[in-house]
Amino acid sequence: MKKTKIAIGVVVALGVIWTGAAWLTGKQLEKNMDQLVQNANAQIDNMAPESRLRLSYQDFQRGIFSSSARIVLQSSSQTEDNSLLKPGQSIVFDEKIDHGPFPFAQLKKFHLIPGMASVHSQLENTDAVKALFSMAQGKSVIQADTRISYSGATTSEITLLPVDYSDAQTGERFASHGGTLNISADNEGDKVNFNGHLDSLALTTKNQLNMPVLFTANGLQLDANTHLTQEGMRIGDQSVNLKTLTAAVNGQEAFTVEGLKGKSSFNSEKNLISGTIDYTLDALKVQDQNFGQGKLFIKLAQFDANGVKAFSDNYNRQVQALISEPGISDNPALYQQRMSQVLSANMPLLLKGSPTVNIAPLSWKNDQGESTLNLAIDFNDPASNAAQPQNILLNVDNVLKKLDGKLSISMGMATELMTRVAIAEGYKQEDAAKLADQQVKGVAALGQLFKLTTQQDNNIVTSLQYAAGQVTMNGEKMPLDQFLSRYYMQDSDTSPAKAPQ
Repeated sequence: MKKTKIAIGVVVALGVIWTGAAWLTGKQLEKNMDQLVQNANAQIDNMAPESRLRLSYQDFQRGIFSSSARIVLQSSSQTEDNSLLKPGQSIVFDEKIDHGPFPFAQLKKFHLIPGMASVHSQLENTDAVKALFSMAQGKSVIQADTRISYSGATTSEITLLPVDYSDAQTGERFASHGGTLNISADNEGDKVNFNGHLDSLALTTKNQLNMPVLFTANGLQLDANTHLTQEGMRIGDQSVNLKTLTAAVNGQEAFTVEGLKGKSSFNSEKNLISGTIDYTLDALKVQDQNFGQGKLFIKLAQFDANGVKAFSDNYNRQVQALISEPGISDNPALYQQRMSQVLSANMPLLLKGSPTVNIAPLSWKNDQGESTLNLAIDFNDPASNAAQPQNILLNVDNVLKKLDGKLSISMGMATELMTRVAIAEGYKQEDAAKLADQQVKGVAALGQLFKLTTQQDNNIVTSLQYAAGQVTMNGEKMPLDQFLSRYYMQDSDTSPAKAPQ
């Protein structure tokens, strides 16, 4: 009996401690809500300064073991429309917060590590998201459970519910079997990891001929392990995998992409960012014709982190301002011109540090051969030259330090590819093969005629090197101005600009 009383006393003591800790946790959460919202708004301003979005909270109700609140996302402008939200609209998340040290929601999942809180989040049915509720049969399409540690680190498990939406008037339809997304972040938002999976989705729309077009994607997987540099650039390892992507027009298959895999890995050392980008494609089929497979590998090095950050911030801000200009979307030529000006104006920031870019290789392969492009470019830092370039020759030297490129097109591969194109256009197999053979041989002959290519071992080859104002094209050396006159700008003035008389 004595031992039983002791055991009961221990249980009661633990219950009192748990209750007290849970109450203190709830009080601490309430006290820190303003700071949490301020931090979130700072992140919004940093990532999307032109979004005009603001986060706030309402109706915080604290209990002993749990609390509740409403997190509200609204437009900060009451006069201007936002691409996401109009003035007066809001996206609201209902938050149910289980207090630590052992939140009930986590105990249900046998997560026994002490934590500050566990938060269940879901959308509230507001005007801004009512279409999403219609897609998910009246349920919140997003369901999230987040575990918050005492250090402030978070781990979120997000579920995307299956959706099905159709519009009888337009014939449009969107459907998905749902998916999952797991995100973890440290208390500073510095280290962020995520992985996500989307089983399938389908989108039906109409083309310019008013025929139904069905896009389907299956097996989308995303993974990332990232962190912020001192300059505020997010780097690390990322990957994307897509099992299949298909398009069908009026019930007839148009194309199929199979086995798309991509990964990137970036690091920063001594204020310089370097990394690699690697993509592969297992198969591309057009109207049941196998067009082959491809790969792309890019190596980037010596990109100045401050320069890249400034380029990204300036470019995104200026592009957003350009898109917001009245009438700009109605003038594609002007829009393209202005976009080019924005890119050119900010390019010196991206080239700060004299970066290098290597493509080794970009290739396309089928049963008859493989074609490849290898390209290595070393850039100069334009800011290192105080003098303003007075002509195109000096401008090239101001930006380009060295270039070495080689393109090799397998004639067998090209003939096979063009045969598949002709068959897809309606030619019979024999006629398509003859036409493709003529086309490839014609391109080879024209390339040699205009000194653009040479023919080596049944390959159409072009090689180009540049350094210090000298160009080597297919083994022939010449000054840059001669190269430009021959291949690029006939009768152009490449001499220094003359002073007005």
